[in-house]
Amino acid sequence: MFTRFFYGFLIFFSLVALYSLHSVSSRDPTSVFFNPRVGYAPAYSTIRKQEAETFIHATTNTTERPHTQSSNTPKKLCVGIPSIARRGARYLRVAVGSLLDGLTPTERDDIYFIVFIPHSDPTVHPAYNEHWLADLTDEILVYNDLLPVQAERIKDWEKEGGLYKEKGIFDYSYLLKACYRQETPYIAMFEDDIVAMDGWYHRTVAAIEEAETRSALKKASPSFLYLRLFFTEEFLGWNSEFWFTYLFCSIVVFSLSTGPLVYLRSKSPNLKRHLSDRILLIFCGLIVALIGLFFALGRVTVLPLSAGVNEMPKYGCCSQGFVFPREKAMNLGKFFEERKAGFVDVLTEDYADRNKELRWAIMPSVIQHVGRKSSKVDDYGPMSKFGMTVAEKIWNFGFERYNADELRREHWRATHSG
Repeated sequence: MFTRFFYGFLIFFSLVALYSLHSVSSRDPTSVFFNPRVGYAPAYSTIRKQEAETFIHATTNTTERPHTQSSNTPKKLCVGIPSIARRGARYLRVAVGSLLDGLTPTERDDIYFIVFIPHSDPTVHPAYNEHWLADLTDEILVYNDLLPVQAERIKDWEKEGGLYKEKGIFDYSYLLKACYRQETPYIAMFEDDIVAMDGWYHRTVAAIEEAETRSALKKASPSFLYLRLFFTEEFLGWNSEFWFTYLFCSIVVFSLSTGPLVYLRSKSPNLKRHLSDRILLIFCGLIVALIGLFFALGRVTVLPLSAGVNEMPKYGCCSQGFVFPREKAMNLGKFFEERKAGFVDVLTEDYADRNKELRWAIMPSVIQHVGRKSSKVDDYGPMSKFGMTVAEKIWNFGFERYNADELRREHWRATHSG
């Protein structure tokens, strides 16, 4: 009777534990318990989109210009956003609105804000002639200083559907140069299909300072290539190239757990009578199961990156948001011009590897990728597992755990302390 009760309780406890673990890891893409319906469900990003739209709407219904840039105020950050016209999708309003909504007047004065419309005819972009864009930004950048041969090349690229590998790199370099001319110490580059959290700026400024300090401690110089404002956790799992490390650690844990029992059992006949071979085998099986469960839960769950700034020399994806030191941005732009074609994130990592540059990332991300329609293909991109497009899978799962009220309080404390 007792045995049946014990096994029944064990089964019940196991089911409850399994359900709890499933809930804990449902937003971890590196876990076997990952639930795409939960993980990819927008939570905070939905709230932030609404706040951004409300901000833009308020701008269009005021007779006063929301912001007048003071030429006497030294700027700390140049923000650049390239935005092309996509058929059937508009993202720029939310990107601009979320980056600006909630900024204090002092924070806004720290920023020089550029939106780049990279079309030979900028009027094809639906936002180009809308008043909110001119009212909220400091500069609407267009192709206005191209050599004739460059202008013809742009038109040829557009005729060929954009040739995004060439035109995307050219446009990125063009915008980097525009920000470089503003002489801000740092340049932030965003894609237009993002939404930014409330308080992204104060977190970014704090992260830049931490990145400088940690770079100085690591390489005796505050220099680094970039601070990543977005990444997807999908590539931060149990990567196959480290299989030997995982196996070695598992063997060590198993040996330390079972070794002392085996040794004591061999030395004590009394313990051997109570600790039978069957019980020892069950215990060993339990240890193996726990090790397996550790890996099944996912690396993001059991070994998450610490909040704040983390070094990310590998597996950083994608190009939704970077902050570059001014001189590094110029060097990177020259590298892009030399390579002529490619993807921004891939070439950036290539440059960093070649020059052994430090790369940092904010955890959790301060922006989220919300674009379903890719700017790099004619349609929505190929379908991936879970029935989603590749563009939709570029997702930061931690971003959706933000609490809007807590972020507002944090932002207030950060801007009113001292």
